[in-house]
Amino acid sequence: MRLDYSEIEPVLKSILLQHGFSAERAGLCAQMITETSLDGVYSHGVNRFPMFIESVQNGIVKPGNEPTKLKSINNFENWDGNLGPGNLNAWFCMERAIHLARKYGMAVLSLRNTNHWMRGGTYGLQAAGENCIGICMTNTKPNMPAWGGREANVGNNPIVIAIPHQPYPILLDMAMSQFSFGKMEVLEQLGEKLPCVGGFDKDLQLTDDPGAILESGLALPMGNWKGSGLAMLIDLLVSILSGGSTTREIGKNDEEYGLSQLFIAFDLDQLSDKENSARAIQDVTDSLLESTAIEAGGQVFYPGQQTWMRRKENRKKGIPIDPDTWERIIALSTE
Repeated sequence: MRLDYSEIEPVLKSILLQHGFSAERAGLCAQMITETSLDGVYSHGVNRFPMFIESVQNGIVKPGNEPTKLKSINNFENWDGNLGPGNLNAWFCMERAIHLARKYGMAVLSLRNTNHWMRGGTYGLQAAGENCIGICMTNTKPNMPAWGGREANVGNNPIVIAIPHQPYPILLDMAMSQFSFGKMEVLEQLGEKLPCVGGFDKDLQLTDDPGAILESGLALPMGNWKGSGLAMLIDLLVSILSGGSTTREIGKNDEEYGLSQLFIAFDLDQLSDKENSARAIQDVTDSLLESTAIEAGGQVFYPGQQTWMRRKENRKKGIPIDPDTWERIIALSTE
């Protein structure tokens, strides 16, 4: 089913208000979740909302808690998320990083003791919208084996890089697993296979069955040993700089919470010549768009381009929503 943005966002906001969010925080939270689905990232948008409310009800996500500053050294700050809503904590930290970058040219914020940030690309777009390059990363619970291992002891620790560009920023938003768990959940609901092997089943056999991978909790690292190594380094970066939990420590909890994250902003108004930046971006994007596709009639895209295309389509036709999920959301609004 497809629903207009204006039909979704107010419903989410009203439910958040019922669960202890202030009007301002409920509005921003609902906006980010709805815009995630508007951009076609369905696994981390409206379809994830019932799970988000369940975390609030279980006391994992604490609606009224905001970040508190622990340390400040010029353009570096360390904050505690106090287990507040992960997307609101992340938005706050990138906003703070942008503010400091205006003063110092670039800034780094580390965040500990927070929750799942929903769609990481949101905070890259937030920076790009202020003419900043945005980089952010997070650790997760263990959900991948280290390369050559049999147990899940590495997180699929996503990284986001966004660069200002019109009409839509160049945006890389990727987990270290070949496919994110959210993507696999969506494909399992649709009864579809992955386009290539994406993890191991419970018998440690490689498979393209998303349900089997979700059951085993053993996603395949992107790039095999390279993805496994990069995931470990992201875990170390975010936990060392924030003083927060590592993937291993997060895995000791019954649920995924207490995550560590990092937010970086570079102010292009200070650090880069506008003419040179425009030339570099145009040169790189042109080199990709002029590529000859392998498949007849196909096209090569730069990161974020197809997201922009989905946003335009969904504004025109409505946002695709799983009917069962929407029924659950409507039920939440009447509780």
